[in-house]
Amino acid sequence: MALAAVLIMAAASTGDFRRFERFAMVLVFGSLLLVPVFLMVHPPVAQIARDFVVPRLPEGGKLSEVMLLVIAIVGTTIAPWQLFFQQSYVIDKRITPRFIGYEKADLWLGIVLVIIGAVAMMAITAAAFAGQPEFGNFTDAGAVASGIGKYAGRAGGMMFAVTLVDASVIGASAVSLSTAYAIGDVLSLKHSLHRKPSDAKGFFAIYCALIVAAAGLVLTPGAPLGLLTNAVQTLAGVLLPSATVFLLLLCNDKAVLGPWVNTRWLNFFTGGVIAVLLMLSIILTASVMFPEATSVKVILSILGGGGTLGVLVALGVLLAGKKDGRTAIAAPVARASRNLWRMPPLGEMPPPRLSIAVKTWMFVLRAYLVIAAGLVLIRTVTLVAN
Repeated sequence: MALAAVLIMAAASTGDFRRFERFAMVLVFGSLLLVPVFLMVHPPVAQIARDFVVPRLPEGGKLSEVMLLVIAIVGTTIAPWQLFFQQSYVIDKRITPRFIGYEKADLWLGIVLVIIGAVAMMAITAAAFAGQPEFGNFTDAGAVASGIGKYAGRAGGMMFAVTLVDASVIGASAVSLSTAYAIGDVLSLKHSLHRKPSDAKGFFAIYCALIVAAAGLVLTPGAPLGLLTNAVQTLAGVLLPSATVFLLLLCNDKAVLGPWVNTRWLNFFTGGVIAVLLMLSIILTASVMFPEATSVKVILSILGGGGTLGVLVALGVLLAGKKDGRTAIAAPVARASRNLWRMPPLGEMPPPRLSIAVKTWMFVLRAYLVIAAGLVLIRTVTLVAN
């Protein structure tokens, strides 16, 4: 743990952005160790494909715990901090809009790889623990690696453990950088991996403090690390709709993005994604508050009713096509104007003008998210106590 913490801090403190990026790419290639582990365990590919296309809720267990896990998977895959990390890291690359095409290709490649990796991880563990006492009794990542070594061979367990350490180093670097970037933005600190620690003391002090605090938590005797991991990711899934709404507003702000603002159909798609995230959050809230009354039928009712309502609202917005304040729907523009676009300095930009309807919905969303986040914490404390 100490070596990993030192490595993470040292990699970001060289004052060379390219060196840090190469370090990250080495770690990404380390994830390929999952391939031989997958071949050792050889889970049924046909069943994987079938369950991937038609997912099913697991049999047995309380619905609130199942939903906690489902939203945790969403939260760890599309975490709110990733939105902030993405924009800060792209800015730190010091590239211009003409490289956006490459950034999109890079992002899509990452999306595909993370889906393949996640499916492989779940398939490996499900196949390794099928019919064993560990099945359905997750404690933490270390126990998973030990179990795979027990049932799939020592080499498989070791490679799985190395992959977990590798992924943890990537996650610790990215999450801590995201927070340090955000605090640097808010406090107007020098914050860039192009700078040495002596030239950006506040930025690197925040980054290193986060790493040390995280390492201290992991090394705390008796800490329920597996439960804490699920709780944090579930909380991220609950908070994701709020962050996504703000991102959607930003992507429609013509003063900020100019010719890069969202198209109408992209807004329609993003609105659908936000609706799904909200419905998952509502299902979790219902399953925690009314565990006995919440069933699969209730879940399907919430999904069906919420989906229908979301489609109707989105169609209404799509057909209305109204412009409000600084917000505008993108029209076809020349590629040259996009490549030359630069956002004006913040001090020169007019303040955003939001309609009463938008302000009302944002207030309702915030209030609901506070309640939902509180229920996640209550459920987590309950599980710890039990």
